[in-house]
Amino acid sequence: MIVGILKEIKSEENRVSMTPAGVEVMKQNGHTVLVEKNAGVGSGFEDADYAAHGAEMVGTAKEIFERSDMVMHVKEPLPPEYDLIRKDQIVFTYLHLAAAEELTHALVKSDSVCIAYETIQKEDRSLPLLTPMSEVAGRMAIQQGAKYLEMAQGGHGILLGGVPGVDPGMVVVIGGGIVGTNAAKMACGLGAKVYVLDMNLDRLRYLSDVMPANCFLLYSSPATLRDLITRADVVVGAVLIPGTKAPRLITRDMLKTMKKGSVLVDVAIDQGGCFETSKATTHSDPIYVVEGVVHYCVANMPGAVAKTSTMALTNATLPYAVEIANKGWEKAMKENVEIRRGANVINGKITYKGVSDAFNLEYTDIDSML
Repeated sequence: MIVGILKEIKSEENRVSMTPAGVEVMKQNGHTVLVEKNAGVGSGFEDADYAAHGAEMVGTAKEIFERSDMVMHVKEPLPPEYDLIRKDQIVFTYLHLAAAEELTHALVKSDSVCIAYETIQKEDRSLPLLTPMSEVAGRMAIQQGAKYLEMAQGGHGILLGGVPGVDPGMVVVIGGGIVGTNAAKMACGLGAKVYVLDMNLDRLRYLSDVMPANCFLLYSSPATLRDLITRADVVVGAVLIPGTKAPRLITRDMLKTMKKGSVLVDVAIDQGGCFETSKATTHSDPIYVVEGVVHYCVANMPGAVAKTSTMALTNATLPYAVEIANKGWEKAMKENVEIRRGANVINGKITYKGVSDAFNLEYTDIDSML
């Protein structure tokens, strides 16, 4: 199979979907790898590094799309790429379609085979290709929250860890999954008083065993959330329903009860965000203020730490990419239920229920197409 590695064109996205070491593994499996020139520069990988590991360097995205059986991205295709996607071409990347109606219609029209990183799922319900970026985003959420609490950044001047004789800041993390756990770890490490809310009692019991004494685990309810946010300095939205729009948990009216200069970090923004007032922002213009509360809603947070993120992402995606390339998408999906769960749009049909529900479009079970 010919596999194409595209340069990211999303604003300030410095990640790349495969490292040079990953290219070498693909070559060892008998595949040709095309890499768009300068695709890896933002992550510290030069064209010469890719060439040395067996990649063919290609000048334009257009040529990558024209020649490749499977194209790989980190972020979703953007409008300039819609018409380049070919019938039956495999598109393997993060898609987050439940929050992207225009892209969904474009992929349906393309008649391509779209496999989403974020909905590949193991039997234990874990999301192996979302996990590494969730780990990065969760840890970054606290870095950003701490920064924007500074008065020069629009915050109300609280140091999360406090100092002897002064109370530490208070962090509320909504969701105890991968993002939430990593955010809580970072916040606890800084010395903040941290509350983690989740509705899964087994998860809360597990976190109770592994988290430090300054982390408090609470069952999530609207009343509990309403109370905690009135005292919070940083609130991290870390709620994910795989492949489906994130639930809106903090309304605009609830913002009015929060401290002026407190910070909301919405890590769920890729799936539409879990705050009513959330809208996607970029690394160059990351924040805005509503009702006196600073909102940080960057949709590609791990792109700011591209070297770490690219290596972590390739570690997770490469085994699946190799399997799809070795077997073709149909055989790979028949033999690997995890890959089958990644099917979002196949040959013009929506094959992921969360996407069809988001836009009231017809759903087709992937099993009926295999």
